[in-house]
Amino acid sequence: MICKGTTAAPPLAHGFCFGEGPRWFEGLLWFSDMLGEAVHTADLRGSLTTVPLPGRTPSGLGFRPDGSLLIVSADDRVVLSYDGETVVPIADLTKLAPAGLGDMVVDHAGRAYIGSQAFEGGLIIRLDPDGRAVVVADDLDFPNGMVITEDRKTLIVAESVGRRLTAYRIGDDGALHDRRIFADNLDGPPDGIALDAQGGVWAAMTLAHQFERIIDGGEVTDRIDMDGRVAIACALGGPERRTLFLLSSTDAYPQRLVGTRLSRLDAVRVEVPGLP
Repeated sequence: MICKGTTAAPPLAHGFCFGEGPRWFEGLLWFSDMLGEAVHTADLRGSLTTVPLPGRTPSGLGFRPDGSLLIVSADDRVVLSYDGETVVPIADLTKLAPAGLGDMVVDHAGRAYIGSQAFEGGLIIRLDPDGRAVVVADDLDFPNGMVITEDRKTLIVAESVGRRLTAYRIGDDGALHDRRIFADNLDGPPDGIALDAQGGVWAAMTLAHQFERIIDGGEVTDRIDMDGRVAIACALGGPERRTLFLLSSTDAYPQRLVGTRLSRLDAVRVEVPGLP
């Protein structure tokens, strides 16, 4: 088991409230600031730009094939779309979601898989490009970060309360089948996750204060210690996609951080790159 050490270097960026849902797209890291009511971008020098979202609680992010950004607004259970100029609501999921929305992953066809974060009985909702929304997975213990494998055949979701990673086979129609355990009995509740080119999953282990790379079956191959900070979410990007971006905070419960600016973005180089 390899320890990657700590994030002792200066952070890439800081000064935001609660970073979530990082995605690398066209040379920038995009991430939500849930309590800051905004989506930020960061370049490799740490320069930030902001898309303000007053009255919203942005969480999961994902890009459709046309380049538009989908944004989950957690508390009001709405999905927004941003075309580079205007933010508009495109789906209200209140009738399907038993709890607030969380993370999201968007596939090659523009279908968005969105978690509804009930502690028991959590769901994954699929939002299609035509606006149709349907529940595709249920009985999850607080579904959180999600990734889709390079062959487009498997979706992996972090169940935070269950302390496991769960995998589904994706049907040609976007349905989820054949639920199985990818990794169980994790060191901490997993939050955001990222997938690398060898199928390893980097997972934010919130209360364990570290990020871990986990392979199918549950073996941990690498750890990154956050020096007591709470690991929230991660993404692979940068040159050759060998930069692992790490979002962390001082508390695992966002409500305790309202009005603060204690979240941080770090960047470390890893051996196995992310997916193209």
